[in-house]
Parts: sequence; structure tokens; C-alpha cells
Amino acid sequence: MTQARGRPDSPSARLVTSTSDAPATPPTPAAAIAPAVPAAPVTAMSKRILIVEDEPALLRALRINLRARGYDVATAPTGGDALAEAQRRPPDAVLLDLGLPDLDGTQVIRHLRTWSTAPVIVLSGRAGPGDKIGALDAGADDYVTKPFSMEELLARLRAALRREDQPADGASFTIGHCVVDLSAYQVTRNGEPIHLTPTEWRLLEILLHAPGQLVSSDKLLNAVWGPGFERSTHYLRFHMAGLRRKLEDDPPRPKHLLTEPGMGYRYQP
Repeated sequence: MTQARGRPDSPSARLVTSTSDAPATPPTPAAAIAPAVPAAPVTAMSKRILIVEDEPALLRALRINLRARGYDVATAPTGGDALAEAQRRPPDAVLLDLGLPDLDGTQVIRHLRTWSTAPVIVLSGRAGPGDKIGALDAGADDYVTKPFSMEELLARLRAALRREDQPADGASFTIGHCVVDLSAYQVTRNGEPIHLTPTEWRLLEILLHAPGQLVSSDKLLNAVWGPGFERSTHYLRFHMAGLRRKLEDDPPRPKHLLTEPGMGYRYQP
């Protein structure tokens, strides 16, 4: 069970997780889960944060602190609820407990990564290297071990949101012997220019912005062709084949522009 400890009126109160089977303690007083530090000026109102946590006291503490700093907060006590909420109103970042009652947190991350690039910060009492590696390999962006200070968590959240906000248009990517410059919309192979169609550019841009992540066919079709084309997977096959012919060193056996049968496509750096 997770609870806030320390003097209720102390701004340095820390969140502590206990995994023992001891009898439940009384409900945490409201004063003990007030914001850990004075709220900064409201500058984050447009950022929507999804908190996935089944412990009421910790969930309440996180919600109070984030709302005090101007974030738009949504909450979910289970993995299933989290995925449904994320589909309904996509978040800008996710704070995710691993020990959920219905799904393991790593399963939630993998489901999210099939269509979302929003930063995921794991909050967990599991401190083993294997747990951390498993969560990060599943697609998490950061891992915070309980107990943690609220100030540190908020700093990590701000950093994750800054990284997400940085424009990727100036980035260059390498695919085999090809260099893709998104800022100039140029592709070269060994210094020689390669022409891409507007549709090929749009598909490639979406995949490059989610390196190593599965991008679902539905998301690609909706982003490039618009609503109503979700079943037109033959469009994707045609244009992805064109991209491989132009960019891969061995198009029949691609190493970077990969198909995940029945699910979508992935750019593998």
C-alpha cells in the first residue's frame, strides 16, 4: 500500500511504498497529500497527463500536484481503463504504475506504443535491473523508483515534455546508404539525390518520428489519407514498397522499413 509520510504540513514529505502484508493503515489525511512545493505559475494548461495508478492515496497526491501546476489531468486505476482513456483523449505524457490489477504495466506500454509516442514515465516499487530494462525496452521513456520525491518527478516530467516538444524536422536519418534530411525534404544516396513523392514523404516522416516503435496501419492511413480509409491497406503496401525500392540496400529483405504483419509498420534505426 502506498501512503504519504512525514509531517502533514511539511513540504518535504516523501511518498513511500510498502509491499508488506501488514494491516491497512487509516486513510491518509488530506493535508498530507497537499502539493509538495508551492505551485509554479500556470504554464502547462495545454498539457494533458494521464496517471495510471491503483493506489488511491498516491493517485490523489499526483493529481493534486499536477493540477496545482496547471496540467490537465486524467486518471485510470487499471490498464484497461488507461488504454481506453488514452484512445478517447490522447495524453501528452503518461505516469504509469507497473503493478496494476488487470495488466502488467509493460503490457500497457506496448499497447500504447502501437499508436502513441507520448512520453511514458514508470512509477514503480520494483527496483531490480530486469524490471527497469523490461519497461524501457517496452517503450518507457523514464523509470522512477518508489519512494520518490514529488519535486524530482515533476522535474522529470518537465524534461520529458520538453524533449517531446522539440521539433524533429531538423533531424537527419540514415537508412542503409541513404541520408534523409527532413528539414530540407531531401534524400541522398552516396551524395546523389533521390526523389520521393508527397505521399512517400508523409509516410516516411511519420515512421521516422517514432523510431523503433510499431505504427499501426490505421494510424498511417488516417494520417495520410484521412478518415474512412482505414481498410485501404493496399495503399500502404504499394507506397511502402516504393519507399523500400528507393531507400533500402536490399528491398526484398529490408532492415529499416519493416512490416509487422496484420499490425502496421516500423522504422528500425
